Amino acid sequence: MKLHSRGWLRKFYRWSWLLVLLVAGRQAFAGPPFQTDDPEPVEFRHFEMYAFELSDTTSSGTTLEVPAYEVNWGAAPGLQLHLVVPLVANIPSDGSMSYGIGDTELGAKYRFVKEKKWMPEVGIFPFIELPSGNAEKGLGVGTTWYRLPLWLQKSWGPWTTYGGGGEAVVPASGSKNYPFAGWLVQRQLNKKLTLGGELFGHGQITPDSDSSTMLDVGGIYEFREGFDLLFTGGHSVAGQSETYTYVALYWTWGPKDAKDSSGGLAAMLRKAHLRF
Repeated sequence: MKLHSRGWLRKFYRWSWLLVLLVAGRQAFAGPPFQTDDPEPVEFRHFEMYAFELSDTTSSGTTLEVPAYEVNWGAAPGLQLHLVVPLVANIPSDGSMSYGIGDTELGAKYRFVKEKKWMPEVGIFPFIELPSGNAEKGLGVGTTWYRLPLWLQKSWGPWTTYGGGGEAVVPASGSKNYPFAGWLVQRQLNKKLTLGGELFGHGQITPDSDSSTMLDVGGIYEFREGFDLLFTGGHSVAGQSETYTYVALYWTWGPKDAKDSSGGLAAMLRKAHLRF
């Protein structure tokens, strides 16, 4: 994906940190449908599930995850366990296609700083990608690899902003370790609809590719409490040409007597804004 240089991405990451300090004085609804994540874990003893489509297109072809499934569980206060199992279509620019199970993603989101009036929420969300996809067909990397990010978040009124970044460690032939960073701003427009936009960038993923910065816009529509539609789409604004899309159905559930229990993602936003 192309920022022209790794140094540009480092500058982008440093400006992201500066921005969070300014607004505190941007994985809220977290991560999906955006590439930027936030530090907010699932409530203790609650579950959430996404059934989603994700596509990423560059000049070399398209990677399409569909159907794919994500499950998150609030294993302890401030701790979320995470699983993604996708079916993947690899469609190179020559028009051929391979389809099958992709790499399996395991993760743990841990929030170690709660949001306060002048303090952003802070957490980590490391991933382990297990090589369940066939690398020869382009359905996986072919070895275990890792993503190690740090995320921050701050809310005020109907606005929420979050972002951060980290490093992907990919010890596979034909791949490279690369940095990534993103920042997002979103606003709850009414009880049903939340919209937002992000700037997300990453370094060279393979020796033959380049870095990229993308501008994505999307949001959430709440059908009813605990059941939402998520959507986003965007294109690169610097570096290698790249297009990203994501559409998902989202469910959340848990014991009604659990502390700070909540409904769908939009309901979580409303609750957070009432507390702020």
